[in-house]
Amino acid sequence: MAAVATVAGIRLRYVVVTVEGASMAPTLASGDRVLVRRTGPAGIRTGRLVVTRPPTDERWARGRRSGWLVKRVAAAAGEPVPRDAAPALRTRPEEQVPDGRVVLLGDNPAESLDSRFWGYFRADHVVGVVVRRFPSDLR
Repeated sequence: MAAVATVAGIRLRYVVVTVEGASMAPTLASGDRVLVRRTGPAGIRTGRLVVTRPPTDERWARGRRSGWLVKRVAAAAGEPVPRDAAPALRTRPEEQVPDGRVVLLGDNPAESLDSRFWGYFRADHVVGVVVRRFPSDLR
């Protein structure tokens, strides 16, 4: 019984995610698997890789597949808005990323739909932070 409770506790805290697409190349390739520690908005830090639910924006729903996204945090709430990195945010009046929002970018700009196009992502949509990449021979 204790083993079952331990496994259940681990599954509540961690999830394994398979990367789809080329948005995180060269850091991650399509088919790579990563271990994600579930966290709330307070656990989001600039520079970390995170897994997030996609935007709920109607524009995203048209023609975009569902599923989680893997992106890098470019700025968290309270940090300066990275206008040079995210053109969709260039005309925003605020100097700092608003509470409850986060700026997410893929490492491969040519293949990534991210804050460059969509602006802010909701911090409460972040599932967790990537804590490790599994070796490709474990696929």
